Amino acid sequence: MSQSAVTKPLSDLIACQKDIGTGMDILTDVAIDLVEAQGTEDNAGVSQMEAMILECAKMDREISCLVEVVNQVTAEQVSDQPPGAMINLSARVKEQFKEKMAQVSDAELQQHQKVVAFKDSIKNSTNQANRESAGNFVEFDEDLAVSQAQVNFSCSITQMDMVNPMKNKKCNHLYDEAAILNLIKRSHSQKKKCRCPVVGCDNPNVTQSDLVPDQILRRQIQNQKRLTGHSAPHPI
Repeated sequence: MSQSAVTKPLSDLIACQKDIGTGMDILTDVAIDLVEAQGTEDNAGVSQMEAMILECAKMDREISCLVEVVNQVTAEQVSDQPPGAMINLSARVKEQFKEKMAQVSDAELQQHQKVVAFKDSIKNSTNQANRESAGNFVEFDEDLAVSQAQVNFSCSITQMDMVNPMKNKKCNHLYDEAAILNLIKRSHSQKKKCRCPVVGCDNPNVTQSDLVPDQILRRQIQNQKRLTGHSAPHPI
């Protein structure tokens, strides 16, 4: 079993993993809509969304483990395998995959970046709903468009509007997902740590595990685009 023989199946799995991520974003959006409509996170609908997003986190972790195991097993394989080696390799993949998944705990799934983002989004939406119910109402019209226009939607790396904003848990700075992941990858390829690109920030090492999707900001960006019909303006 060569690396080329598994390239297509692995590519399909990775594509599926991206779809799972998109599904988790949709679940978060639905849960936020429920909170905004009902004014509380304590309802059956939100609980169902949380259970579903945890299942998605488990599937995402399974794919990551399987891809890692397959790559490791095929890398260790010697070129002149005897007959039946394919079966042996398949058995090794199954065994190592089972071992890896046995080490995945519920606590680890709770720390999945999109699960963390889900909980943060629900908490923030609940706080906003409570403020509004207390009389601090915000009209979702031109006033909201003005308010959102004052938020900096631009990525500190690309200086362009973010598509998938990611918040750094250490310094709270925001970056577009593709831009910060590329910066981390480029820094690591040069055997360097990735410093936070925000001017004046003293965070010397940004890692992928530090990043959490900011679903509330993502919704603000999308709402701004719908209201204005174009990308959000950059603050001066």
